[in-house]
Amino acid sequence: MVSYSKSLLTLAASLGLASAALAQSNSNGIAAVVNGQVITKSEVRDAVNAQEQMLRFQYQNDPTVLQREIAKLQSTALDSLIDRELVLAEFKRMGAVIKSQWVDDDVNGIIRESFKGDRDAFVKELAKNGMTLKKFREMREKMMIVSAMRGKQATNDTPATPKEVEEYYQKNIDSWRSGGMIKISRMVIPKYSGESGTSPEGQRKIAQELRRKVLAGADFAKTARAYSPDCLYEDDWVARDQMKPSIANAAFSLKQGGVSDIIDEEGFYIIIACEAVKHGNAKSLEEVRPEIERALHSEKNKGTLEKWMEGLRKRSVIKKFGW
Repeated sequence: MVSYSKSLLTLAASLGLASAALAQSNSNGIAAVVNGQVITKSEVRDAVNAQEQMLRFQYQNDPTVLQREIAKLQSTALDSLIDRELVLAEFKRMGAVIKSQWVDDDVNGIIRESFKGDRDAFVKELAKNGMTLKKFREMREKMMIVSAMRGKQATNDTPATPKEVEEYYQKNIDSWRSGGMIKISRMVIPKYSGESGTSPEGQRKIAQELRRKVLAGADFAKTARAYSPDCLYEDDWVARDQMKPSIANAAFSLKQGGVSDIIDEEGFYIIIACEAVKHGNAKSLEEVRPEIERALHSEKNKGTLEKWMEGLRKRSVIKKFGW
């Protein structure tokens, strides 16, 4: 079932990108020009819509994360398409080619996994999105090229050194602790108060003002009570494993007397004040070494890819107009 869902997500992404390509012929404005290659506003919107559908499927049970990821998607959509064009241009400049068989195998794999091998059903699904099999194949080829080019850059990274592993462990040691306990106060601000005219944005501003007052010296408990009868006070120690991970991570990162940033948690904004904390025992470095090495490898990959992309951007002529 997992494999089937993943293949559907892959298809959705491809359909979205393919629809974006068709939109160039019906452009309602130019979003950017990359080395003479036009990216239309319709292309950006179609790409966003396709990826947003994927996010809604992926985070359907976590609305807070969903909204955060959608906002991130919308803010980076144009830059992402610009970067794609830069990578494709670099691939062409290198004189590189991708074997037709690889693309055919990729498309056949989607048909096999998502449509149980029924090519006619696949073609009909493409037609519903105004897409032909030829255009779909072209879009998959572009996606494969970008993936291969990025992967080539990432393979040049060196493994993490023992010193890097040790430093990462010490910096993030709280992530591997268990049995910790904390004594906290919480200020809870609902995103929807029930009063006419309120909105999550307005409620966040209230949360920011309350936190500002506390940081300026106002008594946390009095400030909370003045705003919300829902403010919770923990008179007893609370175990880390009894708290929601997102709350626990924020709470246990505080020192005694510290105040958290605003925590966006489902239908509420939450501010935590730490009265006292007892950190639990952490796993040993050797126990978590493989996990740390993977994390460091991922960080290095990200840095390497960004440095490479920045080089491509500097060598290119890019004009952004917005979408």
